[in-house]
Amino acid sequence: MVVWHRPVLLEQVIGWLAVKPDGTYVDATAGTGGHSEAILSRLTTGRLIGIDRDPRALAVARERLQGYGGRAVLVQAEFSRVDEVARELQLPPVDGLLADLGVSSLQLERPEFGFSFQEAGPLDMRMDPGLKITAAELVNTTDERELADLLYELGEETNSRRIARAIVRARPIRDTLRLAQVVVGAQKARGRQKLHPATKTFLALRIAVNQELEELEQFLRRAPATISRFGRWVILSYHSLEDRLVKTHFRRHQAQGVLRVLTKKVVRPTPEEIRQNPRARSARLRAAEILNRAAVVQ
Repeated sequence: MVVWHRPVLLEQVIGWLAVKPDGTYVDATAGTGGHSEAILSRLTTGRLIGIDRDPRALAVARERLQGYGGRAVLVQAEFSRVDEVARELQLPPVDGLLADLGVSSLQLERPEFGFSFQEAGPLDMRMDPGLKITAAELVNTTDERELADLLYELGEETNSRRIARAIVRARPIRDTLRLAQVVVGAQKARGRQKLHPATKTFLALRIAVNQELEELEQFLRRAPATISRFGRWVILSYHSLEDRLVKTHFRRHQAQGVLRVLTKKVVRPTPEEIRQNPRARSARLRAAEILNRAAVVQ
């Protein structure tokens, strides 16, 4: 029997989406299907479209959602292409759109995907295995100064120059565990820390490999046109760079009359959820209601 991982902020997501039994919903980052399954369980005649760039995650989601038949449609695509997918499927304006920007448990727990520093795995980090650039190329070929800038700007790593220098000296670095060891060795000795010393370095490399901020920018611009009037838009982010982009675009769309921001303050997981699922600790939820999708200004 497969044991599925509980998705982050599940009840809050369902609540802010205000799921209607006959509605049409899009999970733009379906992953292994956790949120998608919860939405589908509340539908009667409605349907859900799940989008993800990772075919490995979609294979798990397909198995998970097979009991829902044709009411669950899964598409491999970047979530920034949500409007194109909607056109290709000839969808009406949808009642709700969800994007969970986190890395799936499947990606983190399989060392061969190269996302985790807990075990040795290839320096890959591609969410879509069809992408050309891997973390190994960035780690082993990027100029030291450029690498330091990347770690600082995308990972908000204050020791970026020290770490970049150590990485360049240790080249070639062939697996995730070795990279983590190099980063730990470059860090200044401190007391007990909440985060593993390599967390921000791995985050920066993952963002760069998958062009995550560029994808998010495109999604935030293009998504409102796919949502019906009074439809809901819910986004889960996990670090300040993502959340800042979401907050900025929500405010801009609100000023343009496109939407109304529903979450005056960002929604965070409860201590109990964090205790049960430590990966939820950095989650931040923002929700909005579409008022006039035609008013989007690019």
